[in-house]
Amino acid sequence: MKLALISDVHGNLPALESVLSEIERYGVDQIVSLGDVTGYYSQPNECINLLKERKAIQLLGNHDQYLISGQGCPRSRVVSNLLSHQEKDISKKNMDYLSNLIPNINIENISFVHGGWDDNLEEYLYEITLQKLLGDYKFYFSGHTHVQFMKVYDEKVYCNPGAVGQPRDGDPRSAFCIFDGSNVALHRIGYDIDKTAKAMQLAGFKDAKLWENLYIGSQIGGRIDSTNAF
Repeated sequence: MKLALISDVHGNLPALESVLSEIERYGVDQIVSLGDVTGYYSQPNECINLLKERKAIQLLGNHDQYLISGQGCPRSRVVSNLLSHQEKDISKKNMDYLSNLIPNINIENISFVHGGWDDNLEEYLYEITLQKLLGDYKFYFSGHTHVQFMKVYDEKVYCNPGAVGQPRDGDPRSAFCIFDGSNVALHRIGYDIDKTAKAMQLAGFKDAKLWENLYIGSQIGGRIDSTNAF
């Protein structure tokens, strides 16, 4: 079975549309989304609906959990304010959908998780070691860091497909990967960032800092992240 792995869509509909259009070229059997379809940008309903139409396997991300809990993000007032807006905007049907998601799925020799294997929701894997790849699997996929990365060990393969909606590795193009059961191929595709910025403005957001980072592929505020393996 050929899979497309995506992660961290974060309500960025133009980015998701571009990625899904590109994925069609590869004739995949299944899309797996590694969590955080919500958060940051202004079209989570549309993103959820699009992934449901594609019958994607959707994991729960930390932003998704913050949204359904109604408690916001404990680390960021900016994130909490954005999620508060989404809480008012998202449909009950989609909130119920999110409430039934889980952050980790294992299929045969493959393990999919949003964060890490020690903490499925909140663990940031900026440093990859064999010891962090818990369990007896061959292939390990996670999101959460927004950094596209792959490491092949003798006995295990780790991959973060990168972020669709907010890349943070200095490349503003949306990221994803294709997995054919034996090999992982990393991919990037550009999208119209101006459309995302305009959608935010139409939703009532006035602070350009909330989307300026998309043009350089960074966190809000300009920090660019990276991942290493040992």
